Amino acid sequence: MQERLWTRDFIIVFIFNFFIMLAMFLLMVTISGYAIEAFGISTSNAGLAAGIFIVGSLIGRIVTGHQLSLMGARKIMYIGTIMFILTYGLYFFAGSFWMLLIVRFFNGFANGVTTTAVGTIAALALPARRRGEGIGYFSLSFVMATAIGPYLAFTMLEYVDYQMLFLLVFTVVLIASVFTIFIKTDNETIDLTKEPKPKFQFVDRDALPAASTILIICLAHSTIFSFIALYADEQGLGTAAGYFFLVNAIVMLVTRPFTGRLMDRKGANIIVYPALVVLFAAYLVLGNAQSGWMLLLAGGLIGLGYGNFQSIIQALCIKLAEPKNVGLATSTFFICLDFGLGVGSYIFGQLVPFIGYGGLYNSMTIIVVISAVLYYMVYGRKEKYLTI
Repeated sequence: MQERLWTRDFIIVFIFNFFIMLAMFLLMVTISGYAIEAFGISTSNAGLAAGIFIVGSLIGRIVTGHQLSLMGARKIMYIGTIMFILTYGLYFFAGSFWMLLIVRFFNGFANGVTTTAVGTIAALALPARRRGEGIGYFSLSFVMATAIGPYLAFTMLEYVDYQMLFLLVFTVVLIASVFTIFIKTDNETIDLTKEPKPKFQFVDRDALPAASTILIICLAHSTIFSFIALYADEQGLGTAAGYFFLVNAIVMLVTRPFTGRLMDRKGANIIVYPALVVLFAAYLVLGNAQSGWMLLLAGGLIGLGYGNFQSIIQALCIKLAEPKNVGLATSTFFICLDFGLGVGSYIFGQLVPFIGYGGLYNSMTIIVVISAVLYYMVYGRKEKYLTI
């Protein structure tokens, strides 16, 4: 008999993760506009309000990964949730741009703490033999938030002001926090009366090689978030751009559960290599998009390629780690993901004045090839010899 996937705790953390990610995206796409309107700053400075959140999240993950084995994921989730509620409440009192940046940093820190703990609990709530499939389902909570959050935020701002949007986000987080009371799953912690306190680690050595591949891919993927709207406007495809992330999310929603199940049965290679081939093609289509259907095709291909590569690498990091280090492995994966998304657009944005947006996306195929070679070196060639 197949072990149950949708347990009570897994359902609860799925719902909770969806709401905290929804809150994040409601503000991620609107906070720059709020900063410009409220404080009269430049567009470049307003970008800091979005970017510093990722910096805070990255630091939160680094701190949390080590503490999971000492305090337990559930306790850290409660601490992060309280920080979440407090920091979302502070948006009402950020009376200057610098105060807003401080709030955004600590809001990001709370996000890093909470999501690392929640991701760990989700992995532990799953049967070990179905973990790839389960993480594929769990990651859909993030995908749904990316599809709904930006659309809902921009739609709401047509009818309400930013303060009302802050109130909605605060209410969403407050309601979502109630679900955490019912979670029972926790990770194995170190008994300091029997074992010495371990040295500080912010990454898991077993998971890091696989996680490094998502870092490389996210360097390229960051250009999608940062430049797709500008590129579409330049090409006269602004209308189609509005549906880019919707198509992207639908493809991920449809395919992730199947690819996760296939990984559990056949291993990671059977998903990862085709996903990278699709992603290579996606950047070529995007870099040469001359019509709306080409832009949307690229969105679908990126959902198929990047979307499945991300969830499979996350599951792989957890499978490669020792059972007691599942939390640290989860943190390692997200540290690499956040770092790639955080610095990629800054690095590759320097190329735009020389090769344009189309040339930038065409050049991202090189990054995909580098990631494929790295994956082969750190894991792909060894898979048939491993039992995980």
